[in-house]
Parts: sequence; C-alpha cells; structure tokens
Amino acid sequence: MNQLVFATGNPHKIQEVNEILRDRFHILSLKDIGCYEELPETSPTIEGNALEKARFVHQHFGKDCFAEDAGLEVRALGGEPGVFSARYAGAGKNAEDNTLKVLQKMDGVADRRAQFRTVIALILNGKEYIFEGIAPGTIRQKPSGTGGFGYDPVFQPGGFEVTFAEMPAFQKNKISHRGKAVQLLIEFLAGLSG
Repeated sequence: MNQLVFATGNPHKIQEVNEILRDRFHILSLKDIGCYEELPETSPTIEGNALEKARFVHQHFGKDCFAEDAGLEVRALGGEPGVFSARYAGAGKNAEDNTLKVLQKMDGVADRRAQFRTVIALILNGKEYIFEGIAPGTIRQKPSGTGGFGYDPVFQPGGFEVTFAEMPAFQKNKISHRGKAVQLLIEFLAGLSG
C-alpha cells in the first residue's frame, strides 16, 4: 500500500483524513517518521502555510508528504479569522475562545456568510501540487452540537439546517472543505497509479 506522510500534529485532522482515505493509502503521522518539532507556519496565506509545512517535511525527512492548512473566512469580518483561525483568540489555540471571539465580532451583524477553506500541498517525487476545497455556509448566532472540532459548532453549511458539529462524521466528510480537498488529492493520486 502506498505511504504518504500527513504533515500535521493535529490528531483530529489525521482521524478525519484517515476516515476519508479509508484503505487506499497508509497515512504516516509526523511521529511515525520521528518528527517532533513544530512545523513552520509563517506565511500570510493558507496556501503558503500548507506549502511551507510540506517542504519542511520533504527537505528534512526525504518523504513524500502532504500538508494542509485551513481557515474559516467570514465575509463581514473581511475574511477573518482566515490564516489565523487556529490562534484567533491567542497563541493558546483554544477552540472555544476562538469561536467566542468570532461570535462577539459578529454580534448584531446581519450578513452571516462564511466559508471554510482547506488547501492541501502535496510533494510527490519532487514535484509540488495544490488542491483546494471550499465549504460555503453561515455563522450561527450560538454554538450547537458536540461533534467535530474548532468552529464546527457555529458553522452551518449551505443547504443544511444543522452545524458541522451536529452532523455525523461520514456526512460532514462528504461536504466539508477538507473532504473536498482530500477527494481531489485522492483522484489525483488514483490517476497516477491507474
């Protein structure tokens, strides 16, 4: 089975991607390859951070890998929190604090449109590839649901009456930004082997 390193330290993301990839690829974590350092994320863009993380793993460990970066982009907030989604309320990366900050900034705002965006950077055989997934939706007035992670309790995807946090994982994975980007990655990899 083909092996790929998923350059993330977030166990939620690894679990989500493993559920999507199922048995098609054997995903190695950073720990599996002996990488314990914090990956660089100094780019001002989601794409740049994904590439930066993938390049770090490829250069230091010589492994084919992919990295992703994702963000919640709220239209009324000028695209915030965007690239700062994980640390919007501070360096502690506390999901509840981040969500509360978005809700506070959105207090009284009528335009609730938002989107989750994921960019995956793949380095395979020395070449770089980019895949993007977008999930449009709106920001709820208050959190609802206990599933998922991050901003999922306040994000209601377009065409649904529930938040990401209220959906079963299999349903969220079909329509989520990460699910869409991973699907593009899978189709690309399947095309290479097929």
